Amino acid sequence: MFTGIIEEVGTVTYAPGKAIHIRASHTMDDTKVGDSIAVDGTCLTVTRLLTDGFAADVSPETLQRTTLGYKRVGDPVNLERALRLQDRLGGHLVLGHVDGIGQIQLLHRERDAIRMRVSAPAELMRYIAMKGSITVDGISLTISDLYEDGFEVALIPHTMRLTTLSTIRTGDAVNLEIDLLSRYVERLISFHETPPIPLDKTFLAEHGFL
Repeated sequence: MFTGIIEEVGTVTYAPGKAIHIRASHTMDDTKVGDSIAVDGTCLTVTRLLTDGFAADVSPETLQRTTLGYKRVGDPVNLERALRLQDRLGGHLVLGHVDGIGQIQLLHRERDAIRMRVSAPAELMRYIAMKGSITVDGISLTISDLYEDGFEVALIPHTMRLTTLSTIRTGDAVNLEIDLLSRYVERLISFHETPPIPLDKTFLAEHGFL
């Protein structure tokens, strides 16, 4: 479980496809083999500690469903260690399970902020709501506008400075994870409770009370 608050921007040092090596410093504090680290919003398990970072295996499904398959040596990536129970929940609850890949459609500066429009797969749009939360490359962001095929968020200088969004360009692909609460809401409303049996004269007669 993560929060979408990026701790550090790491650098890809090895990316042959089945594994990935990340150079990191702050993220390595107390990190052990077996720990989970979100890399651009994708939950990976640390398989080996390196002198300057960590290594993680990447499954074929992860390569297919995320942007990690596009990463090359030297690319920056957002890093976040798994949430501890005593940590502040500064963003929102994030699983690190990427739901789909979006694409940057527009970057527009507005005073100190930047409006970023992102396209999203059609099957995800039903879960994206105004003022709701979404994770873009592991970053917890708030929806400021909705479109038929995507959404818009506002990026403040702090977010730009501390994440890979400082290097983002129109046309870039990004990992998207919807708010997990929407998953459970949909699951709950998909079940229809059995309507209560009416307590009327017919029911009472059938059961010998009249």
